[in-house]
Amino acid sequence: MAYVVAERPPAIVIGSGFGGLAAAIRLGARGYRVTLLEKLDKPGGRAYVYAQDGFTFDAGPTIVTAPFLLEELWSLCERRMADDIDLRAITPYYRIRFDDGSHFDYSGDHAAMKAEIARFDARDIAGYERYLEASATLYDIGFDKLLTVSFDSFGKMLRTVPDLFRGQFFRSVHGLVARHFRHPKLRMVFSFHPLLIGGNPFTATAVYALIAQLERRHGIHFAMGGTGSLVKGLVSLIEGQGGELRLNTPVSRICVEDRRAVGVELSTGERLMANVVVSNADAAATYRWLLPDAVRDRWTDSKLDRARYSMSLFVWYFGTGRRYPDVPHHMILLGPRYRSLLADIFDHKVLADDFSLYLHRPTATDSSLAPAGCDAFYVLSPVPHLDSGVDWTEAAEGYRARIARYLAATVLPGLEQQVVSSRLLTPMDFRERLFSVKGAAFSLEPVLTQTAWFRPHNRSEDVEGLYLVGAGTHPGAGMPGVISSAKVLDEIVPDP
Repeated sequence: MAYVVAERPPAIVIGSGFGGLAAAIRLGARGYRVTLLEKLDKPGGRAYVYAQDGFTFDAGPTIVTAPFLLEELWSLCERRMADDIDLRAITPYYRIRFDDGSHFDYSGDHAAMKAEIARFDARDIAGYERYLEASATLYDIGFDKLLTVSFDSFGKMLRTVPDLFRGQFFRSVHGLVARHFRHPKLRMVFSFHPLLIGGNPFTATAVYALIAQLERRHGIHFAMGGTGSLVKGLVSLIEGQGGELRLNTPVSRICVEDRRAVGVELSTGERLMANVVVSNADAAATYRWLLPDAVRDRWTDSKLDRARYSMSLFVWYFGTGRRYPDVPHHMILLGPRYRSLLADIFDHKVLADDFSLYLHRPTATDSSLAPAGCDAFYVLSPVPHLDSGVDWTEAAEGYRARIARYLAATVLPGLEQQVVSSRLLTPMDFRERLFSVKGAAFSLEPVLTQTAWFRPHNRSEDVEGLYLVGAGTHPGAGMPGVISSAKVLDEIVPDP
């Protein structure tokens, strides 16, 4: 006897960043027939991979802090992540170098951390213990009651307020850290984490201090082959579910009928219809550029203009003709200023003469990412978004040269004579290539008034059948955040 299998209802996901990839997997696991649309020639979004001159450069995220969130996606497909992905624990997590040449090795080893703290001020060891308790409280609140829960009703937000007060959410991350540490350098060490998700430590709500606890509990990892190996693995899961990835396929608009998303129109004019539309494009760009004005009651142009956007990034990817074995996998080089530099970036929108940097040397862990005897690097400098008025077509090379001279004078001697491969990413690339409003690298800034219910909701407030994932929606930027935004869909997208 023959059985007729009902056609799976169609779902469209716009954008193949980590949020879009995770959303496609979750929708596919629930019975949707998923089409994933990507404007670029490769998947990954900010996790794009550049291959040139024998080097492999991960364009964006390099740190895996919550491997269990990825493992869950493999489990949904009845597969083991360990069969596809080789994750390696990194220690120390980061080496933080101060402008005077001193450094702090930040790790998950409790005894080693206390010893590092004692080198600066032994009195702060007790403060460190108290800070860990505060961070643990925020982690328990954040992961259980914030990260994977939809905040599309204000009542749900209100129910979390007692817990948030217990976690001192009304303070900034730096404000919370300053309550526990005396030494100014230790205050920098323990407050920089919001920069990893586009936030200013002096204005980001203290909820984001949970990142320290996330690292402590689950470690810092690197995927062998680079972050691109994770993207490749996630794409294989989608294809194994029968989903389709279409590259070089820009979406020009989301089709709306009677205030309901019914599909998308591509730049070619082709229309694809769907029961569910998920946008992994920048949240502000989704509302401003993909939806008609007539259906936008909440996220209007005026509201988007008033919103606060994260800083942008200047990134130099480079390969060297020699190795630098004394440079660890992750290094943060703090400049002569901290608070005032961040004010220049976030508040004044000024490209300062000084900078702080994140230096990534993946070949410290995986030598396959560079030719034999060579190293692959990228160096990242937080810079103001495009409201600064900086013309990066003119400024980029000079800024790169300043960074190169600084690195040569500090941790990479002889660098300028050793560079054999080079490319740049500027705030203009975030706007033009990655479709980000103002060229902001992390979409909306993670301040209290743009957190949880106050961010663009995962279920669109304006258009039925439209859902948002990624950095600009709840819970926010960073790999754990964008992957968790897809998990929220399980709560709010109806069963097929």
